[in-house]
Amino acid sequence: MKYLSILFILIITACSSQGQDSKQKKTSYAINKTDEQWKSELSELEYSILREKGTERPWTGKYNDHKEVGLYVCAACGNPLFESDTKFDSHCGWPSYFQYATDSSVVETPDYSHGMTRIEITCARCGGHLGHVFNDGPPPTGLRYCINSVSLDFMKEK
Repeated sequence: MKYLSILFILIITACSSQGQDSKQKKTSYAINKTDEQWKSELSELEYSILREKGTERPWTGKYNDHKEVGLYVCAACGNPLFESDTKFDSHCGWPSYFQYATDSSVVETPDYSHGMTRIEITCARCGGHLGHVFNDGPPPTGLRYCINSVSLDFMKEK
């Protein structure tokens, strides 16, 4: 039993250190506010998702079937996140994108909550929770950034 515990610790340590690159979680962000400041600026639902890592119900988000041309930005800070030409219908109930807008758009962090291994996506500017990324997207990246509509605002192309 002792050896199984040690093996388990080694596996967890190895898994948590895999893929540590420039997209890994930052410890500080350009925008740092207190919980009270965020609560005064965000709706209750926005706060729950962006600051407490909640999730909106599938097929309820305003951007799930959204088709306009423009740029999706962070609802908390306006950071550019996804261009509309990277959006696709994944039939998962949340807006999905195959690529983020810029290298300063998102941060990817391993997420071991809910008994599964996923990669959480947060805003690189304010740390707001956006959603998760999965390896079942279309070419050219093969990725599906599954994002809460509540975490987004949209800037229509002029």
